[in-house]
Amino acid sequence: MNEEPMRVLIASGFFMLLLLLRLESERFGAAEYDEPGRRGPWTRLSWYAIALTLLAAIYVVHPKPHDVLLLLVGHRAEALEYGIALAGVGTVLVAAFAWFWYGELRLPAGRAYPGAALNSIVTALVDEATFRGALLGTLVWIGVSQVSAILLATLVYVLVTRLAAPGRHPFMLLLAFGLGVFGGWATIATGGIGAAIIGHAGTSFALFVCTGHAGQVALPGFEPEEVERRRRPPEGWLDVWRPAVAGRGATARVGAPTPSGYGDRPVPASARGDGAVHGAGVLAGWVRSTFRGTDRKTPGRRDR
Repeated sequence: MNEEPMRVLIASGFFMLLLLLRLESERFGAAEYDEPGRRGPWTRLSWYAIALTLLAAIYVVHPKPHDVLLLLVGHRAEALEYGIALAGVGTVLVAAFAWFWYGELRLPAGRAYPGAALNSIVTALVDEATFRGALLGTLVWIGVSQVSAILLATLVYVLVTRLAAPGRHPFMLLLAFGLGVFGGWATIATGGIGAAIIGHAGTSFALFVCTGHAGQVALPGFEPEEVERRRRPPEGWLDVWRPAVAGRGATARVGAPTPSGYGDRPVPASARGDGAVHGAGVLAGWVRSTFRGTDRKTPGRRDR
């Protein structure tokens, strides 16, 4: 066997390992539908390191990484123009969706921006080099038409990233499909993946800024504030059973005053006092109810 086919087969093996790594990106906290903070920084960095190493191996081993796999920036001026245009259109779509879905732009906390920016850039680089570079370039090289190759590469991208799985928001599926189609078109037009990387990274970061999520928008009822609201007592209720301080004499924790006015009502001594006062009140109530029951006359019985 000649050297060139052997190198193509080895590069194909690295490509399959890259697909498997992309399928397991949720375990590393690097998936589109993962939230920042669920995994430690070293776990996510390990995913970046493995993915970039596999990409470097494909680039070095394959005999024609530029001509076939399109693993280069492309025509710089056109790549920059097309990339900025894709990022701008993606940002407008994401902002419009956030305003329609939430009624506002859910700007996240400032400490989350560096991690989200890094994840957007590295994930865009890995995805575009894998699907719009290696996969799309190979399909065109073996004779598949450009339109069919773009659609097929986009379909594989959507399936591998699991954006069509149950529980995912439909908007993310449409957004990923649009990124795949227009990113593939920009790759063919510019001769490289530079424009697709810029458009993908810009759109992903805009999604984080506008919706407060790393990538996967939560379905109705599963937003963090909605989950936290369900955990709290209903409006107007007082939580008096959880002690604020463990040990003797611990006072009960009373819920904060609410607009309904229930929080302004005085709390009974048995609820706000120490354990002895509460226990004495319970014992006295039990004694009164017991003796009151013995004083009642039995129905049908006459007094003698």
